[in-house]
Amino acid sequence: MLEKSITELHDLLKTGKITSEELVRESLKKSHEIEEKYNAFVTICDDAKDTKVTDSLVSGIPFGVKDNYSTKDVLSTGSSNTLKNYIPFYTATVVQKLFDAGAIMTNKTALDEFGMGGTGTTCHTGPVLNPWDPTRMCAGSSAGSACAVASGVYPFALGSDTGDSIRKPAAFCGIVGYKPTYGMLSRYGLFPFASSLDHCGVLTRSVEDAAIVCDIMKGIDKHDMTSWDSSKMHLKDALTGNIKGKKLFYIKEICDINNYPNADETLKEHLKNFEETLKLLKEEGATIEEVSIDQRLLNAIASVYVVISCAEATSNMSNLTGIIFGPRSDKQNVFEMMKDHRTLGFSPLIKRRFVIGSYVLQKENQERYFKNAARVRRLIVDQMKELFKTYDCLILPVSSGPAKKFDEDKDVIDASTNVLEEHLQIGNFGGFPSITIPNGLINGLPVGINMTGNCYDDENILNIAYTLESKMSYKGQIAKEAIK
Repeated sequence: MLEKSITELHDLLKTGKITSEELVRESLKKSHEIEEKYNAFVTICDDAKDTKVTDSLVSGIPFGVKDNYSTKDVLSTGSSNTLKNYIPFYTATVVQKLFDAGAIMTNKTALDEFGMGGTGTTCHTGPVLNPWDPTRMCAGSSAGSACAVASGVYPFALGSDTGDSIRKPAAFCGIVGYKPTYGMLSRYGLFPFASSLDHCGVLTRSVEDAAIVCDIMKGIDKHDMTSWDSSKMHLKDALTGNIKGKKLFYIKEICDINNYPNADETLKEHLKNFEETLKLLKEEGATIEEVSIDQRLLNAIASVYVVISCAEATSNMSNLTGIIFGPRSDKQNVFEMMKDHRTLGFSPLIKRRFVIGSYVLQKENQERYFKNAARVRRLIVDQMKELFKTYDCLILPVSSGPAKKFDEDKDVIDASTNVLEEHLQIGNFGGFPSITIPNGLINGLPVGINMTGNCYDDENILNIAYTLESKMSYKGQIAKEAIK
């Protein structure tokens, strides 16, 4: 039953054809099955209770919460050993809004430790497996949420996105991943990674479901000074399916197969698939143009992201000492306790990021690294904002193909495809609304297409994605391995 959309489930609940209790039981049963197969969860809420069905579309419906959202009286670890026993005393604003609307949390989903990873392999509970092919990654960091939604555990789950952590797992799991404009969703209660880049968001199996959930979660919050008043924005109502006259662009340097001297058949098919999808938008009356951007700016995206995100993470996570909260060391000296906690508690990946962050923030290095990264970020954002004066939307393929296998060497990067892998970070640099939807299968595995627009233009971006989704046959799909 939970493979259905939010509106379908709501209609069945309102007419009494199913009950909220039945949905909760089904979600919990599937949670245990998916956990055994794919290791998608940190906590399964076996004591979850049904709620009254009201006019709220999510009332009585189960959902998942990424484990870097604070949930009162429920274990919230950030998938890190440093918080493996942490139980918060308050609930994140966006989660509370869903609770108030009658939605039911049935589990907390696994993620790369504190959201700092793109593979789903650094969760303290172990790697999350892809429900389309368990030998492959889900990407990260919202790996558990993507896996669960793609497996039919519920119609939606919360994620967070600092570089591509909602949108790339969505692509690799064949679902929808939406990151609204920065500040539309309050970050109060989200464990901070890189505050100027962090976004709350949602993973669903349709654009409409993403709009429904974010309509409920959005709004100004006195606890988050970056939040803004979006009360005049109505995301679901904006889904008209009419995009006549809309102007979209793609970046030539990213989409030209001639720029990839080592291109294999998968990449060739992926880019050809992208070209075919653009034709669908043209049939709906949209104009699509090719735009060239300075290759030096594109090549700098990944480096800018690493410098800024690591610097902010180092600062944000300086409170993880083992003194205030988290498991305490048995050392007698306070400094030895802190050293022990941070040395033993963090994974090697996190420690490397903290070292980078501390290095670029040192007084003698700030100008060369951190401040220069901020300047290049501004150049990239300014370039995008200038383009958004002419165009409604940037459209690009997600990644260089389907999900990678676990046994592939993750440390080897093909320089020619680096920009194709990392361009989603542009959405975080500028706080732009950005959504990934399924764009077919390659070798039986899902790939995605991404649309990014100007700040506060979420209604427009969602409607373009909704229109394209309606022209394809991947809406609501469940991962093939999970069906077995």
